[in-house]
Amino acid sequence: MVIKDKVILITGGTGSFGKKFVKKVLKLGVKKVIIFSRDELKQYEMKQEFKDDRIRFFIGDVRDKDRLYRAFDGVDIVIHAAAMKHVDACEYNPFEAVKTNIHGAQNIIEAAIDRGVEKVIALSTDKACSPVNLYGATKLASDKLFVAANAYVGEKKTRFSVVRYGNVMGSRGSVVPFFKKIRHTGELPITDERMTRFWITLDQGVQFVLDNLERMQGGEIFVPKIPSMKVTDLARAIGPECKIEIIGIRPGEKLHEAMIMEDDARHTVEFDNYYVIYPELSWWKKEEHADGKPIPDGFAYTSDSNTDWLTIEQLKELVEEM
Repeated sequence: MVIKDKVILITGGTGSFGKKFVKKVLKLGVKKVIIFSRDELKQYEMKQEFKDDRIRFFIGDVRDKDRLYRAFDGVDIVIHAAAMKHVDACEYNPFEAVKTNIHGAQNIIEAAIDRGVEKVIALSTDKACSPVNLYGATKLASDKLFVAANAYVGEKKTRFSVVRYGNVMGSRGSVVPFFKKIRHTGELPITDERMTRFWITLDQGVQFVLDNLERMQGGEIFVPKIPSMKVTDLARAIGPECKIEIIGIRPGEKLHEAMIMEDDARHTVEFDNYYVIYPELSWWKKEEHADGKPIPDGFAYTSDSNTDWLTIEQLKELVEEM
C-alpha cells in the first residue's frame, strides 16, 4: 500500500473529509499525519478527539507559500482539501476565493515540487465542470494548475492528480444535516423540485482518494461512478411528514450536477467504477490507462442523465447510517 510508513499532510484537515481521512489512514500503517489548517479552535477540538502520537497539527494558510515550504519538509504525500467552498461566500468575496483556491493551489504545487513530495491529490468538485459560479470557476482553474504542474516537474519525482466528485452527504454544510436540523418546523425548503444531485458518502470519498493514490501516474482527473437522487426524494426520506416549500433557485446554483461534459468525452476513459479524464497535453502517455474503455463522443456524466438512482427507502437507510 502506497501510504504505509509514509508521512501524509492534509490541507484543510480539520474539515469533515479530513477527520474521516485521518481515522482511516491511522489504521493503515501511516507513519505520520500532519493537519495543516488555519483555524486554531478546530485544531484544538480535533486534538481532543484524536489521541494518537502520529498526528501533528500545523497552523498555516495555503496562501502563505513560506509556511507551506516549512510544513512540507519531510512529507511524502499531500492531500489538498483546503478551499473556500461556499458558493455565496465566493460570490460576495470573489478575490478572497481566487487567493485561496487559485493562488493557494499554485503555492501547493511549488512547495511540493521544491520539497520533494512524491504524490499530491487535489480534491475538486462537480462545480468545476462547466462552472456557472465563481467557486466552480476557481476550482476549474485549480484543476488545470494541478494537471499542468506535471509538465514542469522536470527530473523531480512529484506527481499531481485530481479527484472530482459531487456533494458529500453528511459533511459540514451539506443539505442532510440542514434538513435534519429544521425538520421539526414541518417545512423543508427546496430551490427547485426538478433538482438532482449525485450522492457520495464521506467513507466513499475517502476510499476513492486512497484508491487513486495507488493508481495515479500524474495528470489524471478521477471521477467516481456514483448514484443520483432527487432532492425532493431526499426531503421525503428525512422529513416524510414535512411540507416541501419551493423557494426558487439561488444565484450560481445548477439544477443538475455535472462531472464530465461532452468536450471532455474525447479524452476520457471508463473503468468498472470510475472514469479517468486524461490531459490533452503532449507529455501525457495514453498507455498509462490503456485498459480503460474510450467513451463515445457526446457523452456527458450528469446527475439527471445517470443510470443509477437511489430510492426514498435507500436514502432513508443511508441517512440513518450517517
